[in-house]
Amino acid sequence: MIDLEAFGDLAAIPLTDFGPKPTTLTEGQQEAAKMLWSSADGRTTIGVWECTPGRFTADRSKAGEYCHIIAGRATVRNSDGPGSRDIGPGDLLVLPQDWIGEWEIHDHMRKLYVISASAD
Repeated sequence: MIDLEAFGDLAAIPLTDFGPKPTTLTEGQQEAAKMLWSSADGRTTIGVWECTPGRFTADRSKAGEYCHIIAGRATVRNSDGPGSRDIGPGDLLVLPQDWIGEWEIHDHMRKLYVISASAD
C-alpha cells in the first residue's frame, strides 16, 4: 500500500536555521530549507526553501527544478545570453536539467521546490 502524504500551509512550515548561501554574489545572503519528501532512490526531493535578498548563481546541470513561489519576488536570468523572468507569489518556474543562471532575490523569498534528476 502506498501512503499518501500531504503538507498544508507551506507558508508556515518551520525551516532549519538560516545559514550562508554558498553560491551568493551578495555578502551576508542567507538561506534556510526543510526537505518534506525524498524518493526511495534519492533522485527526487520536495521541500520548502527561503532566501534573503541578494544575488546568487544556480547550476541545474544534474537535476531540473520546479519552483512554486509562495512569497517574495525575484528575477531569474539565463547564463547563456538574454532571457530573464520576474517571479512572485503564485508563480511556477521550471528550470530544466542543464539550466545554469542567476537569481536576484528582491524581497525575502519562500518557495516550494521539486528537484528531479534523470537516471544516469
